[in-house]
Amino acid sequence: MKIAKEGWPFVLIFALATALLGWLALRFLGAPGYAILGLGLVLTLWCLWFFRDPERTPPSVQGGVISPADGVVCAIGPAELPKELGLSEGTRTRVCVFMNVFNVHVNRVPMSGRIIKLAYTKGRFFNASLDKASIHNERMAVAMRTESGDVIGFVQIAGLVARRIVCKLRDNQDVAQGERFGLIRFGSRVDVYLPPDAAVNVVLGQKTVAGETVLATIPTRAGGKSVEVKDQGVPVGR
Repeated sequence: MKIAKEGWPFVLIFALATALLGWLALRFLGAPGYAILGLGLVLTLWCLWFFRDPERTPPSVQGGVISPADGVVCAIGPAELPKELGLSEGTRTRVCVFMNVFNVHVNRVPMSGRIIKLAYTKGRFFNASLDKASIHNERMAVAMRTESGDVIGFVQIAGLVARRIVCKLRDNQDVAQGERFGLIRFGSRVDVYLPPDAAVNVVLGQKTVAGETVLATIPTRAGGKSVEVKDQGVPVGR
């Protein structure tokens, strides 16, 4: 089982804590200390499992937008693009995927293209399944221009338990569909903002697999189109 490298420090902390507490428990408690040692081992194994990073193969679908996260579709509907991205105004179709602590938390790029803007926003830590989380929670917003010329947005949103967003993307980076780009630790959400004419292929409550589930398809364009990106001087978080 492959483990995301961002998870190894946590695995090491769990393992060291288990060894230390287990030794103390066995020394001072005797036989009952095995229960504490056993609990520590279970938690260490859970940490390993949480940061698992399985291989995924994106399906070959023309105009397909794949899910950036494992989880459950918790919202579908019209929404404005995050203001911090500085994209031209207009209502998009938003698909939200909620991840709980049992899901794979490695995030993947929805389509091939070029990253044109990143914007990190500090915020609160409401339950990520709530609609207000997209506005009030800590988040990392990404805008990318696809190979067909469309601009889509996707946003990593911290949740009630999550306290760390990891995004390895950079401005003007070319990315491939299904490529790993980061993760959110311990429960969170990823929103995808699509062109208004995109055909959504999922329904509320449907389970998604990052890098494989097709959230929507964007119609083939006769020619590329562009969306103006304004520089608002928003700092990029890492």
